Amino acid sequence: MRDKRFITQHRGGLLNKEQHRLIISWACNCVDHILPLFDYGNNERLKTILNVGTEWKNGIASTGDARKASMVAITIANETSDQVSIAVVRAVGHAVATAHMADHSLVAATYALKATQLAGNSIDDELKWQNDRLPVEIRELILSARDRKK
Repeated sequence: MRDKRFITQHRGGLLNKEQHRLIISWACNCVDHILPLFDYGNNERLKTILNVGTEWKNGIASTGDARKASMVAITIANETSDQVSIAVVRAVGHAVATAHMADHSLVAATYALKATQLAGNSIDDELKWQNDRLPVEIRELILSARDRKK
């Protein structure tokens, strides 16, 4: 069963619109931080996809736009063979999919950690980086959800 804290109020959950915006912003920041690990040169397509998440947060893009963008990320991941790059692209897709379902943010952050680890970098440092950027309004929600997944 999904955690009702990540279901928006208009769908019967506990998450308000401002929290949802903060969550997608945090997820996109986590992913933007690891974009340089993408090993296929030009990552402009990924930046364009990730930008849809920012546009959704700002009320410019629709949830449908975000879902379509996340599907493009899946296509890119399926065309990619490098494991680090696959993790980066999947992180991008889940960050943008946060517009549709807020708990995708947790998967985006997890894929960012996986990409970091696969690249030979410190997962502990990346986790600290992610946690240090959690807005106070969603900090407890994200941290407690992460604890539940352990």
